[in-house]
Amino acid sequence: MALPLKAEHASETEDFQSDRKTVKFVVVKKREEDHAQLTSFEEMMLPHLDAAHNLARWLLRNEQDAQDVVQEAYLRAFKSFGGFHGSNGRAWLLTIVRNTSYTLLKKNCAVDLTTTFDEEIHASGHESVSPATILAHSEDAALIREAMDELPAEFREILTLRHLEGLSYKEIAEVAQIPPGTVMSRLARARGKLKECLAAHIGKEK
Repeated sequence: MALPLKAEHASETEDFQSDRKTVKFVVVKKREEDHAQLTSFEEMMLPHLDAAHNLARWLLRNEQDAQDVVQEAYLRAFKSFGGFHGSNGRAWLLTIVRNTSYTLLKKNCAVDLTTTFDEEIHASGHESVSPATILAHSEDAALIREAMDELPAEFREILTLRHLEGLSYKEIAEVAQIPPGTVMSRLARARGKLKECLAAHIGKEK
């Protein structure tokens, strides 16, 4: 036969049950908030997955490294998502991808971070290649990839952001963390160097 609870213990039991309900409410609410944040993150960031992979691939020039960087970048982005209050999710995500890529390049002691484009190798002997010839080869994806792979990382980066992803100068400045004026000058230099690279490759084919 169950004994009735004493009065002094009855209130303690009620408090304990109340605490359990409070804890349960907090846990459920936390899960709902986490789910809502995950849903919001996926809706805003997953559409930019291809752009993230594209940037990482061109920067790192290695498919496996690019996949690893994109995965790490998305994890970093999710952890920081609560503090993101902007409207341009693509630029924000690509900034994280860029920084993660450069961290790996530095870790691997990549020489192309500061490699100076060799003017003599790519210009000497190929001045005769006309713009029309270069244009005729411009649809050759493999040729362009080979030419871009020879450029320093900062040139590969800005060409990818502008011509492959279609970012504005303002967005590129945000992603690359440089002034808009630098974006324009660097892009002009990158285009010139790519043209020289293409001319060199086409010259070799002759």
